[in-house]
Amino acid sequence: MTPDMKNLQEFHLAQINIALMKAPLHGPVMTEFAEALNEVNAIADQSPGFIWRLQTASGNATDIRAYPDPRMLVNVSVWQSVESLKAYVYKSLHGEFFVRRRQWFEKYEGEHFAMWWIPADHYPTVEEGKTTLAYLTLHGDSPAAFTFAKPYPSPVSSQIAY
Repeated sequence: MTPDMKNLQEFHLAQINIALMKAPLHGPVMTEFAEALNEVNAIADQSPGFIWRLQTASGNATDIRAYPDPRMLVNVSVWQSVESLKAYVYKSLHGEFFVRRRQWFEKYEGEHFAMWWIPADHYPTVEEGKTTLAYLTLHGDSPAAFTFAKPYPSPVSSQIAY
């Protein structure tokens, strides 16, 4: 490794997603979703490329109120790459629940998912995630905020000179 490469900062992928529940979490409409949370979160925790996720002492983020509507859930996590997050979202047990999300969640008007690159030693806050969602809404996919439809490479890949 050259001296210049030692000074390159490593980046990880942060993501936020929000969802508006059709009913309170502990009501009958949400039962199947609520009962699967621990298992789905455990799969995330053990997935290749997983680094961190927002959670309270309950082991999930359902108690966090980031929006005025108490039915709005927020999820923030950090991954090594877009590919590792995508594999978890679509190819694990999470994917089985994701395809059935309309059973539990309202169709949300506006951006509900965003990814962005962060320094490897940083854990994003909910406010940082909300700001990234707002940026995506205003500007569309860009290096600062993007989706699976148009992912951007890690900033470190653009710093490497061959």
